[in-house]
Amino acid sequence: MQLDSLTLTPRDCGDCPIRHRAVCSRCEPTELVQLDKIKYYRSFSAGQTVIWAGDEMDFVGSVVSGIATLTQAMEDGRTQMVGLLLPSDFVGRPGRSRAPYDVVAVSDLVMCCFRKSPFEDMMNATPHISQRLLEMTLDELDAAREWMLVLGRKTAREKIASLLSIIARRNASLQMPMTEGHMQFDLPLTREAMADYLGLTLETVSRQISALKRDGVIQLEGKRHVIVPSFDHLLAEAGEDDTGAGLV
Repeated sequence: MQLDSLTLTPRDCGDCPIRHRAVCSRCEPTELVQLDKIKYYRSFSAGQTVIWAGDEMDFVGSVVSGIATLTQAMEDGRTQMVGLLLPSDFVGRPGRSRAPYDVVAVSDLVMCCFRKSPFEDMMNATPHISQRLLEMTLDELDAAREWMLVLGRKTAREKIASLLSIIARRNASLQMPMTEGHMQFDLPLTREAMADYLGLTLETVSRQISALKRDGVIQLEGKRHVIVPSFDHLLAEAGEDDTGAGLV
């Protein structure tokens, strides 16, 4: 595996923007000290591959900032985006030696990485880590099941609204205190990437975003900054209610 990104200057865990959602969120100060000994930060530029499917993984870690995609190649060479990695999402699986998917940075990406073998040892000895990782894995499973509904049964408009609600909810969850009702965020995906992920054409994505804007569901500043005047309204357009928390 080739990692050409630069190692970032380590930062204090207490100042980490994903501290309350990451795999280390329940760790005691003494446990954070142990984690600090095996962690390092890596940065990746937009478009850079973090890891290729089938590569040996010598690290696991959390997305600190930015967004990445999980992509799987088919035998005929076609590829399908099968997931998104947002801030606080965990990359890698303890006990699994090889990466099942390509992980590609969509935007500039920062990851907090842990050397895999010491992390596995610490996970086995630290219930706070293993319990949180189990919770995150179950949340990921719930999100995958919800996403099957999005891709299989929802209209194009509902798909776009669903994706926007996922990003809005995650962005809000990283803010302390969390915001309610009115939300705003920078859309981390291009419209081309949204089309690929949702199984839509670029023209359909652009048309539906314009329709959501025209109907007052969202507001746009530039091409990427999205304002959601009413999150409940956005959820209604997505065909959801506020119980859809499994998507975060």
